Amino acid sequence: MLKSQMMKRKINEMEGRISSLSQTIKNIEKLMKAEDFQILQDFSSTEKLIKNSPVTPVKTPGALIDVAKHLSNLTYTVWLKMQKNVQYTPVTLDPNTAALHLRLSKDLTAAEYRHQNPAVPDNPERFDKYLCVLGSEGFSSGTHCWDVQVGDGHDWELGLISEQVSRKGQDFMSSVWTLGFNINSSKYWRRCPGEPVHCFSFGEKLQKIRVQLDWNRGKLTFINLLNNTHLYTITHTFTERVLPYFCTGSDHPLKILPVSVSVKIRTHT
Repeated sequence: MLKSQMMKRKINEMEGRISSLSQTIKNIEKLMKAEDFQILQDFSSTEKLIKNSPVTPVKTPGALIDVAKHLSNLTYTVWLKMQKNVQYTPVTLDPNTAALHLRLSKDLTAAEYRHQNPAVPDNPERFDKYLCVLGSEGFSSGTHCWDVQVGDGHDWELGLISEQVSRKGQDFMSSVWTLGFNINSSKYWRRCPGEPVHCFSFGEKLQKIRVQLDWNRGKLTFINLLNNTHLYTITHTFTERVLPYFCTGSDHPLKILPVSVSVKIRTHT
């Protein structure tokens, strides 16, 4: 009788641990489905949640040994699942800068042309003449990189813009560093301050492009992601804060691609 009561108590303890860990996993899976910025904001609390989960439960005799082994590995399993699934986007779009006829995705990673004329405020940050939108974060030092899928877009431009330049009219064109394409001319072009627009062509239509900025060294490089080949490098001595710049007149979405988060697990001896 005493042994039966002890086993029942141990089973209840294990069921409590299983219930707690199941709820932890549900919370993490819910977080994985959230927006990328929400994942980063909640990461510290998620880490605490996992660390507080039982790692080394009291081992019990008999049939419960396998349950204990399963519980002791659940934390590791959760981390592995996060390693495979958690992604973030290094650049997100600022909707307050988006031109009237641009539609942005809900997660602020894609833009496309729309024919409707929605009611949006004519704030100073918003472009009013060209179909442009900017990244939400600017850079004034360091190295930065983001990948963009242009796909079948027939009219687009990618690169950087000076943060201080006016977004109204077309004067801002004198303060951008970009690579662009227009299907009507079947040409690509490079644009940078103080120089004439330079047109050229590539052997294939670009689909995915990496934009790579080294602010301190004054280099803005464009790379063809499909074959990892260098497309063009613009050199300029940056002295001011710059923002990621996107322009599209196509109804094919121009999309900033996510990157995977690398989760490292330390072992303590």
